[in-house]
Amino acid sequence: MKRYLIFSLLLTVAMAATSNATAQNALVGIPVNYDESKAGDYKATLPDPLIMLDGTKVTTAKQWEKKRRPEIIKLFEEHQHGKWPAKKTKIHYNVEEDLGLGGSAVRKQTTIYFSPNEDGPKVDVLIYLPKEAKGPVPLLLNVSFTANNITVSDPGVKEGYNWDEKTKTKTPAKSSDNTEGFKLDETIKRFLNEGFGFATLHYTDIEPDFLGGISYGVRSLYLKPGEEPAADEWGAISAWAWGISRVMDYFEKDPDIDAKRIAITGLSRLGKTIMWAAARDQRIAVVLSSCSGEGGAAISRRNFGETIGHLVEKTRFPYWYAANYSKYGADVTKLPVDAHMLVALIAPRPCLLQTGSTDNFSDSKGEFYSAIEAGKVYRLLGKDDLGTTELPKPNQPIYHTLGYFMHEGGHTTLPTDWNIFLEYCKRYL
Repeated sequence: MKRYLIFSLLLTVAMAATSNATAQNALVGIPVNYDESKAGDYKATLPDPLIMLDGTKVTTAKQWEKKRRPEIIKLFEEHQHGKWPAKKTKIHYNVEEDLGLGGSAVRKQTTIYFSPNEDGPKVDVLIYLPKEAKGPVPLLLNVSFTANNITVSDPGVKEGYNWDEKTKTKTPAKSSDNTEGFKLDETIKRFLNEGFGFATLHYTDIEPDFLGGISYGVRSLYLKPGEEPAADEWGAISAWAWGISRVMDYFEKDPDIDAKRIAITGLSRLGKTIMWAAARDQRIAVVLSSCSGEGGAAISRRNFGETIGHLVEKTRFPYWYAANYSKYGADVTKLPVDAHMLVALIAPRPCLLQTGSTDNFSDSKGEFYSAIEAGKVYRLLGKDDLGTTELPKPNQPIYHTLGYFMHEGGHTTLPTDWNIFLEYCKRYL
């Protein structure tokens, strides 16, 4: 046990150092503030999630659901993530079922094709279900940076691939792709022992994560050759979120899965992705967002760590967002939304924001402040908020409907964090 804890600590320190070094190298010429005294007064221009655009105050759950919530969705579509296409493509599935994890679990390897052309964009979803289940089970979906056969060590999982940005071609996934440093087999078994299913997918199956990836992912299905999305149409994060919704479509068709009890988790840019997926798709029952930071759960109007300006800088990630988002890199106060409103869109469903105590670049405090500001919506809808305005110490989880957990460490999901996720799922699924 001591060796495991030492390994986890060393892994956290190493990953935090790598993350910070990478961030600083990528942001040459763009200042990054880590001084709390220079973070500014974000409350001065923070939009109120319970004040509609015409100035009307939202006082009932019906007003929120019928008027204000759709209004906020449209604001995020126009100014940050972009609109999904109204027209759906024809989607079909292929399912291979056997036993996995040494025969201890039902294993389904489901390929979801996003168009009639099976050579086009598709996603492989690896699903494990309790072997002795008597009916449909709740499930946690992990949106991963690694291919399924790299996420687990279970023999028989289909080989996944990565995209090569230079050649724009697929290459077989390698063990070195697993930057987390551990496999999820034992984690999955713990979920199965508690009666939950566990699924995982590789996000770049949906669309490659590089400038120009639009030509090879799901957005290409809606564009003419050479056409670019309009300024208020979806970026890559929205495309990944759209793909997650199509996975939800499949869960509704699988008789072994309780599609009304689906939790979802993702780290960093995938933490941003799952929040937008849950905002758009209310079938997602529980959200476990890990280190989502700027563009996710951290208050953008707080000048600390990464900012919108850093995200949309042309050599970094402007393609993650609608083109309109770049307008706010120089002046965030003009943005009509902020992160607390994204958190509020998940209400009244349970949402746990997981951060790291040394993850200053992602602004773990900014995520906590965001949850505080979103709490008024949770309270309006009859659910509990954080219950405190004091930042908890590391490793002291808040398991409320709107929850928060900060591990001791940096920008990662630690092996021990999965225990927190399991406990949260036990309480709310």
